[in-house]
Amino acid sequence: MTLLALGINHRTAAVEVREKVAFGPSQLDIALKELRALPRVREAAVLSTCNRTELYCVTDEAGERDVLDWLGRFHALPPEELLSCAYHYVDGEAARHLMRVAVGLDSMVLGEPQILGQIKDAYQAARTAKGLGGELERLFQHTFAVAKQVRTETSIGKNPVSVAYAAVSLASRIFDDFSKARALLIGAGETIELVARHLHEAGVKTITVANRTKERASQLAEEFNGQAISLDGIPVALEEADIVISSTAAPLPILGKGMVERALKRRRHRPVFMVDIAVPRDIEPEVSELGDVFLYTVDDLQEVIEENRRHRQVAANQAEALIESGVAHWFQERRIRSAGDVIREVRAKGDVLRNEAEQQALARLANGEAPEKVIQRLAHQLTNRLLHQPTLSLRSAAAQERQELLDAAAELLLGDDEREH
Repeated sequence: MTLLALGINHRTAAVEVREKVAFGPSQLDIALKELRALPRVREAAVLSTCNRTELYCVTDEAGERDVLDWLGRFHALPPEELLSCAYHYVDGEAARHLMRVAVGLDSMVLGEPQILGQIKDAYQAARTAKGLGGELERLFQHTFAVAKQVRTETSIGKNPVSVAYAAVSLASRIFDDFSKARALLIGAGETIELVARHLHEAGVKTITVANRTKERASQLAEEFNGQAISLDGIPVALEEADIVISSTAAPLPILGKGMVERALKRRRHRPVFMVDIAVPRDIEPEVSELGDVFLYTVDDLQEVIEENRRHRQVAANQAEALIESGVAHWFQERRIRSAGDVIREVRAKGDVLRNEAEQQALARLANGEAPEKVIQRLAHQLTNRLLHQPTLSLRSAAAQERQELLDAAAELLLGDDEREH
C-alpha cells in the first residue's frame, strides 16, 4: 500500500484555479465517499482552504492518476489543467509534507497557526465519513503530536509577520503604557480587524472605529467595547486620538494636512502616532511635516515585518529538524507494523499446521496406537511441515546465489548464538 498526498496550493496555482478545485462544506461528505469508493483507494481525507486543496489517500501502487482524474471529474476540469499545477508525494515524502503544512512551514505566512485547526477539521470530517483506516489515523495523530512539539519547543508562532501586527509593534515603541492611549481606526476590513485585536490584546481600552458603513463599524467596535462613527465624525474623533491607523479602499486621502493640524491645536499639540496601511494612501503625505505627528506608511512597516520574519526563519529551521525526527519515527513505527503483519501471517500458518497435526495425533490415540509412537510421529510430522517451505526457499536462494537472503534466513531461523556454535 502507498501513502499519497496530492494537491495544489498558492505556490503552484493561481487563485482562479484554486477556486475551481476547492471543496465547500456541502461538498465534502459526498467527495470523501466518492474518493473512498475508487477501486485503488483504501483510505482518504480532504484538506481544502483558500490557499490549498490536498487529498491524502492510502492507495494501491500507481493510484495517484486515479485520484487526479477523480479530482478533475468532481470539479468538471480536464486533468491536463490540473497536471500543470498539481504536486504529489508518496510515503515518507507525503508524511513529511503533511507535517510541514501542519506547522505552517508551507503557508503563505510562515508559521501561521490557523492551518493546524483546518487540518484537524479535515481529519474529523474524514473520520465522520469513515474515510480513515489505520494508516491515515496514525499519520494524522503523529502529525498532531509533531505540531504540538514544534509549537512548544520553537518560537515558530511568535513574532507575527502581518502588516497589522507590525503597525501595533511600531506604536509600542512610542507609547510606554497602552492602557492610557486612545485609538482611532479608519476602515473595517480584515486588516483593521486584526489591528483592533492586537491593540486590544496590548492593553488599549478605548477604540473608535470609523467606516463609510457605520453598521459594519459597529459590528467591529462591539467586539472590543469600542464605539463606531461614520467618516464624517473623524475630525472630532481626531482630537482625542493618540493612535490613528487607517486602511480603506478610498481612491483619495481621507485625512488631509489641514484636518490633522486643526485637531493638533485642540489637543494642545499632544503627539499622535499614525500608520497609513492603505494603497492608495488614506493620509496625505504632507501630514508628516507636522511636528507632533509620527506618520508611517505600509513601506515603513516592512522593516518590522522582515525582522520578525528572520526570527521565524530561525524557528522554522528548528521545526524542520523536529519534522525530520518525526518522519523517521513514523517510518520506524510503520516498519514495525509491517513486520507485525508478517508475524501474524506466519503464526496463523503455524496454527493451521499445528491443528492438523494435533487432530491426526488424537485420531491415532483414539484408534489405540501407542502414545509414545504418536508423540514421535507428531514431532516429526510437525517439524517437517513447519520447515518445508523455508527449506524450499533456501534451496532456491542458493541456486540463484542470493547470499543476502541466505544470511537473513540464518539470522532469523538460527539466531546469532546458534550460528556461533
